Amino acid sequence: MAIQYDIHMHSSFSTDSDAPMEMMVRGAMEKGLAGVCFTEHLDLDFPWQSYSESPGAFEADPKAVYSEITRLRETLQEDTDKPSFRIGFGMEFGMQPHLSDRYHEVAKQYPLDFITASQHLVRSFDPYYPDTWKNTTPADLIDCYYREMLSNLRRMRDWDSLSHMDYIIRYIPDASGTVYDSMRFHSEVIDEILRHVISQGKCLEVNTAGFRYGLGQPNPSESILRRYRALGGSRITIGADAHEPEHIASAFDQAQALLRSLGFRTYCIFIGRRMQELQL
Repeated sequence: MAIQYDIHMHSSFSTDSDAPMEMMVRGAMEKGLAGVCFTEHLDLDFPWQSYSESPGAFEADPKAVYSEITRLRETLQEDTDKPSFRIGFGMEFGMQPHLSDRYHEVAKQYPLDFITASQHLVRSFDPYYPDTWKNTTPADLIDCYYREMLSNLRRMRDWDSLSHMDYIIRYIPDASGTVYDSMRFHSEVIDEILRHVISQGKCLEVNTAGFRYGLGQPNPSESILRRYRALGGSRITIGADAHEPEHIASAFDQAQALLRSLGFRTYCIFIGRRMQELQL
């Protein structure tokens, strides 16, 4: 496997994972990776009141996350045969219009390696929940999702990669086995997003969880990745969005083959918020 780093990963510090961080690290080592980066959820002001979530849901404590990563860096690597294994400290910032300054304070306060920006909400609701799709059409809600993403990205001060850009298509109800083609219906706003990523010198994430969700492709889709490349985009990060050890580096071989077929030759990792390019 040519892709040696999985840099979108969660542990029990994130509300939607029960896996201890040490278990995730050992799982990655067993799969032969050279390193990982934990990107625990920091979705400030997540609308937990609308769901069964508790207050503070999806708000990992950066101090606690960093403390455990530091412990693992100091102790776990000493009792394994991979002392050079890299454990990165990242956060997944859940974008909303009013949060840029608050995320900036987090970025200043902690020695982060990597920040991924994610659009998890649309119209202040989570598309994971079926009620979000009521009283609208999929096309209208998805268009709103992309437009909110673009507006939020323009406000964000601290981010390195845009995560799972078409995340919303995972949850379209009654999709009847078809995969929604965002480029077909929303090309104008998608182009604006991609051009913004490129102009800011940022990365576009290739999130291989799309294969696990039965889409037959990563998030974003092959058509979005092709358009990104056509517009001059070349910087990508790669992550499996694993919440348990068995999903670490999932579908990396498929992602590598797809990316090389589209003309990508490198992928990026981050250390201390500094980009490093590796051969794909």
